[in-house]
Amino acid sequence: MDEMIAFLQKVKAASRVVATLEGKTRSALLNEMAAAIEANSAAILAANAQDTQEAAALSSAMRDRLELNDKRVLEIAKGLKEIAALRDPIGETIDGWIAEDNLKIEKVAVPIGVVGVIYESRPNVTADVAALCFKSANAAILKGGKEAARSSAAIVSVLQGVLEKRGLPKEAIALLPDSSREAVKWLVKQDKYIDLIVPRGGEALISLVVQNASVPVVKHDKGVCHLYLHESAEYDKAERIAINAKVQKPSACNAIETLLIDEAIAATFLPKLKAAFDRNKTELRGCAKTRAIIDAKAASDEDWSAEYLENVLAIKVVGAIDEAITHIQTYGSAHSEAIIARDYGAIERFLGEIDAACVYANASTRFTDGGKFGFGAEVGISTNKFHARGPMGIKELTTYKYRIYGNGQIRS
Repeated sequence: MDEMIAFLQKVKAASRVVATLEGKTRSALLNEMAAAIEANSAAILAANAQDTQEAAALSSAMRDRLELNDKRVLEIAKGLKEIAALRDPIGETIDGWIAEDNLKIEKVAVPIGVVGVIYESRPNVTADVAALCFKSANAAILKGGKEAARSSAAIVSVLQGVLEKRGLPKEAIALLPDSSREAVKWLVKQDKYIDLIVPRGGEALISLVVQNASVPVVKHDKGVCHLYLHESAEYDKAERIAINAKVQKPSACNAIETLLIDEAIAATFLPKLKAAFDRNKTELRGCAKTRAIIDAKAASDEDWSAEYLENVLAIKVVGAIDEAITHIQTYGSAHSEAIIARDYGAIERFLGEIDAACVYANASTRFTDGGKFGFGAEVGISTNKFHARGPMGIKELTTYKYRIYGNGQIRS
């Protein structure tokens, strides 16, 4: 592991250099990186074409995440520009006061340091995470999925080229040299060099990291998201939101996997909803009460905790809001949950009692996204409670220190 130690030492040194750059310098460099991505689009697409040619065995959801085209490359560049335009969080005074000993104390935002992000087959994540870390004055160690290895390498090469052109260490944005399982297990123990690990991907990846890490971890866990149709729901609104939340991008972690519907409206709503989902070729799996109303495959116990990442939806008829909340708290992954209702009391109870990073009233769960929240992008959707929760943007990539100004004080 001598080569890996040498790599981590370079990244750690690079993090100290990035931390000294002014915010306007980091933003200017990100805009240069965006232009370089556009200029090198052909090389990135060629690398991605090699990746996609070898991806035949992947699920349709994973292939969709992997594949790039001209539009998606331009979106990557646009994302870098949006991150560059965000307000710089570093150096911001979070709080300040004068203590009883006449010490002036300031609580100030600072970079975390070295952030390791482990993710699966989405090459755009490579650019997003690199940019968010750089904007927040951190160094990034990136470990993408092997199915996107060439794509990620091409993107990182472009970003590093801008750094080297400006006389900065390329290791400020670095790919992990060894992407093996054993290397990952080793990496997440290197708390001498790495300050935070963010795993985003499937349950097996999250488990591997959490079970082996001594570095602090912020999990981007699976998205078992629910939409609950309360008895006071308006049908048109319910249908529009349900279709969007499931069908618009089934492979997204913020797409719903289970629809819960009050028994009082099930007989009226479910036939109409089935027709809408049939038009969108959604496979429906239902509980016994659901199947007594519409034609659907039988849902098993495993379906209630499944993250399909496909155009598949489980449906359960519930007695009322108590049963809906209990079901979500039992099977949900604390990611994103939504209620459709006109009853204000039901809305407030749902938003108050559901323990999830994002809770919605009368809106699609698909809005759980760094870009939609105004963060430019996100490192992941944290299902942790400490220190970040929900879409993790540049502010969540900072910590703080206390600056204390004195005038000769000593403690008595």
